[in-house]
Formats: sequence, structure tokens, C-alpha cells
Amino acid sequence: MTVSLPLVLVLGLIAWGAVKFLGVRTWIVVVIALFGFLLSRTFMAPAIDSGTRDGVDVINGTHD
Repeated sequence: MTVSLPLVLVLGLIAWGAVKFLGVRTWIVVVIALFGFLLSRTFMAPAIDSGTRDGVDVINGTHD
């Protein structure tokens, strides 16, 4: 059986777990999310996108 989850859902669950179980403050999660949002508008965005896609491909075991 194959289950497909969006990466944003997985990261959201990790953030929720960090706030709930690790005691990370909510404002830290918000600051990190805003940093990621702003970083996506820089020259590094294509490298981050391709690195994320390659990492997901490695985890899923799909190779071109």
C-alpha cells in the first residue's frame, strides 16, 4: 500500500509535535516558518527546491 502525504503536512506535524512534546515555544516555530517563507524568495530557492526533491526521492526510493 502506498500512502502519499504532502511535505507541508509532515512538516506541520513535526512542528506541532515540537511545540506539544519538546516544549518549543510557538513564537519560535512562527519565526522559523517566516524565515523559510522569506528564504523562498531569494536566489537560494532553486537549490532548496531541488535538494528537497532529491531528498524525497531518496526516501521514496525512486531514481531516474
